[in-house]
Amino acid sequence: MPDGQFQDDDLRLDMMEDRPLRPAMLRGWRRRCPSCGAGPLLRGYLKVRESCPVCGEALHHQRADDGPAYLTILIVGHLMAPLIMWVFTTWRPDPLVLATVFSVGTVALSLYLLPRLKGALVGVQWAKRMHGFGGKA
Repeated sequence: MPDGQFQDDDLRLDMMEDRPLRPAMLRGWRRRCPSCGAGPLLRGYLKVRESCPVCGEALHHQRADDGPAYLTILIVGHLMAPLIMWVFTTWRPDPLVLATVFSVGTVALSLYLLPRLKGALVGVQWAKRMHGFGGKA
């Protein structure tokens, strides 16, 4: 058999192996490589590395695009809007105090969630073999 046949068989076996979604998402949430969980996923605040420095998994395939920002806005909005309403109706703070406190809280929560959601989204893509994570580019 030609050597190419063995490589094709290895690729098919790799494609059949199950990649569990939950561990990949949790590793991504912790900003770690979705494959090994040991190497850092991000280089800087939001820039995904080309490959994992520990296991060598190629990460450049990811296509998170605007997904993490959309999810961050969705989560922060659904948490903060009812909370603002509850605080305002319960204690009636000065509007300037209310705006200041919730502006700082909204920005802080957004900055916390954005890289974690990006990591989780890259983990989903890796686990589902999306955008070239399945072996073929």
